[in-house]
Amino acid sequence: MTRQVPPRGFPVIEFERRLAGAQRAMAAAKLDGLLLTTEPELRYFSGFRTLFWQSPTRPWFLFVPREGKPVAVIPEIGAALMRRTWVDDIRTWSAPRPDDDGLSLLADLFAPIDGRRGRIGIPMGHETMLRMPLNDFARLRTMLPSIEFADATPIVRSLRMVKSEAEIAKIAHVCDIVSEVFEDAASLFHQGQPLVEAFRAFRIACIGRGTDDIPFLAGGAGPGGYDDIISPPSDRVLAAGDVLMLDTGNTFDGYFCDFDRNFAIGRADDESQRAYETLNRSMDAGLAAARPGTTCRELHRAMRAVTAEIDPNGQEVGRFGHGLGMQLTEWPSHAEFDETVLVENMTLTLEPSLAYGEGRFMVFEENIVVRDGAPQMLTRRAPSILPVIG
Repeated sequence: MTRQVPPRGFPVIEFERRLAGAQRAMAAAKLDGLLLTTEPELRYFSGFRTLFWQSPTRPWFLFVPREGKPVAVIPEIGAALMRRTWVDDIRTWSAPRPDDDGLSLLADLFAPIDGRRGRIGIPMGHETMLRMPLNDFARLRTMLPSIEFADATPIVRSLRMVKSEAEIAKIAHVCDIVSEVFEDAASLFHQGQPLVEAFRAFRIACIGRGTDDIPFLAGGAGPGGYDDIISPPSDRVLAAGDVLMLDTGNTFDGYFCDFDRNFAIGRADDESQRAYETLNRSMDAGLAAARPGTTCRELHRAMRAVTAEIDPNGQEVGRFGHGLGMQLTEWPSHAEFDETVLVENMTLTLEPSLAYGEGRFMVFEENIVVRDGAPQMLTRRAPSILPVIG
């Protein structure tokens, strides 16, 4: 079957919709604009996408005003690419220039707001960052003494958590490709294979099937289970009785999948089989609870009620899933501390986990879209019984 590939990029109407939502929220919050400095926010409002963010040398700025289109204040090296977006007002400087990396341009842009003692929003809350030197931000505030910089996290968060159908199509596409690769696990992983080679085989298969990149691939393997899921792969050889887990964030056109699969090598012991079966039922509970109007806390509790059968004290991964989209992990978090209410078109991971045996744990993850009624699966659901390969 030929897989239909979503078109790359977005039509201008998509960015106009995002801008209109931000401007309505700014008007309600009495903000004159948003100053954005990170890759996801710049891309969300402009369509500007580059891997050059890997270099920390230069800051990049996008100003989203309460009225009118966004203004890019960026290093000259990015001007040609920015001109391919829908942004018309592009102000550049020759960077790096440590004594004035865009500050004068920002001060000129914000002078009218400073003159009327206005307010500019910057994301300041949980899961945000300021991607410019703190010394430069302090200098900017000195240059604009009458501007109040306020927290704009709720505005950015509320917009980005709810996806358009065009965004969902990109996430669904990469989820489908990677689901297919996982279904071919028996041809990729085998007893006697070094873990580093298993990771490499998986990466090659994903790229070969049509994903753009694999910014994240983590996992673990060990006798009857694993005790670590964030270390780089080692040369350790997969042995009979091991449980192998791979958790991956592949991308297509800048949008992520994020899910895992577990495989027993050669044979599966009773404890691992029971842990897997319990997590599968926990996933059932999460899928049943993931409805508009449910809070993330309630979603977490629904899954946790099942994992507590084996792990009454709670395996300390910290949460049972999160938002998904332009970043591997986005708001919200399925955890006791998060009372975010689910709404239609949120794309989420459900990720129950539990501890079992002697220092082992297991993680089980799928990707969904919240719909009116039952959620839409983006990943192809994992087998209900722990698969044995190799």
